[in-house]
Amino acid sequence: MGKLTAKSVTALGPGRHHDGDCLLLEVRPTGSRSWLARVRHNGKRRDIGLGSASVISLARARERCREVRTAIAEGRDPLTLWKPSPPMARFFEEVAREFVEQREFSAKSRQQALTRLERYAFPRLGKLQVQSVDADNIAEALRPIWTTKPETAVRTRDLILRTLRFGRPDGALLETTLARAITDRLPAQPRNKNFAAMPYTQVPGFMAKLAGKKTMGALALQTVILTATRSGEARGATWREIDFDEAVWTVPAERMKMKRPHRIPLSPQAVAVLRAARDMPRADRKADGLVFPGATGKPLSDMTLTKILRDMNEPVTVHGMRSSFRDWAAEQTSLPGEIAEAALAHAVPNAVEAAYRRTTFFDKRREMMNAWGGYCADDGGAKVVPIRKGRG
Repeated sequence: MGKLTAKSVTALGPGRHHDGDCLLLEVRPTGSRSWLARVRHNGKRRDIGLGSASVISLARARERCREVRTAIAEGRDPLTLWKPSPPMARFFEEVAREFVEQREFSAKSRQQALTRLERYAFPRLGKLQVQSVDADNIAEALRPIWTTKPETAVRTRDLILRTLRFGRPDGALLETTLARAITDRLPAQPRNKNFAAMPYTQVPGFMAKLAGKKTMGALALQTVILTATRSGEARGATWREIDFDEAVWTVPAERMKMKRPHRIPLSPQAVAVLRAARDMPRADRKADGLVFPGATGKPLSDMTLTKILRDMNEPVTVHGMRSSFRDWAAEQTSLPGEIAEAALAHAVPNAVEAAYRRTTFFDKRREMMNAWGGYCADDGGAKVVPIRKGRG
């Protein structure tokens, strides 16, 4: 009797789940589910694809698994059991609609995604074969709204790239390259005046000047920049949240905008700033003491950090520093965009992807934050090697 049930096949999270005999269910972070037969063939262990779990039932997958074992026992090549038909050309619109329907979007998010695609992507991309969509096509689709509706344009671009990742064998590999190529083909977007951001290329020089200010406010601002956190998360931090041994800062759910705990990998530069704060004359080193207490022992005000920027003649906002980090991650690293979004603690509509971020993404986030810390310190941290894609 197998371990899996029809219900568990649709409910299990990312990873590989054993049914018994040679059958496995592979759940990828995108939510797609596939059957695998794990066997030994010609002296080597092999995982043979049996088809999509959305098409092939658990009972049929078990039958296919037995057919694979029988073929091997009879000396036949199991890979010839089910020769797939030549792939049919599929249009971008067809694949995009399938992508949106298969994702675990809420009804509202699904409708918003379809509306963006129908208004801004399908008119130019809809009738193109998904395999032929390139940066030029995407840039032309986005050009009418790139500067007039920048947020909508970025969200539409992300939907297009996620559709390609879903519908093309090379989609995941191309995603970062395409994102940069699209940006190169379009004019610079206007900055949101409410959250004016510093160009990331100016951040190292700014950090060098900021390091010369030996105040609690300056240390708090350095921490905000190095961790890409919101101002309130840093200003309200207590020593109980900081684990120097593991180099991790855990912000409890009640202090997070999305009301979920947020674990932040600390770069060596961030750890050094936090240690400097602990050594300040007015530091409160008790577990529940504030990391960055004000003169009265209460949390620093947001205006304290803003005043530092004003005194340094920087026409940017504290919150805008998160955009500086996001731009750096998009343009100067080979890391998938989801990792930067996870670092920024942005909302994740997909439960499967959210679970994946809590696990696999943390190690990749640490690599990214270490690179960002090195970049801010101007010691070569801008160079980030591509991270290998996880198996699921």
